[in-house]
Amino acid sequence: MGDMRYEVRVTGKVQGVGFRAAAHQLAGEHEVVGWVRNEPDGSVSIVAEGDSAKLEAFLSAIRSSMENFITHLHHDEAEERGTYSAFEVRY
Repeated sequence: MGDMRYEVRVTGKVQGVGFRAAAHQLAGEHEVVGWVRNEPDGSVSIVAEGDSAKLEAFLSAIRSSMENFITHLHHDEAEERGTYSAFEVRY
C-alpha cells in the first residue's frame, strides 16, 4: 500500500500532558506530515499523511508513549491529499 491519510481522534486525559509535543516528535521520527491540535471537548485531533507502514508505526508509538493518558484512539483512513510538507502543532 502507498501513501495514506489518517484522521485520528484521541480521548482521555490528553490535554496538558505534553501530548501534542509527543505527537510532533514522533511524527518527525516516523517521517509523517500533517498536524495535531487540542479540541474544545478535551480530545486531541491528528491528521497525518505518509506511507501506510510509517503511519501505523506512528500511531503505535503514540499509543505506547502516551498509553497512561489515552482512553480511546480511533482513526479513519483515506487517500493522501498531499496537502502538508511538515508536521505542525496547531493552536
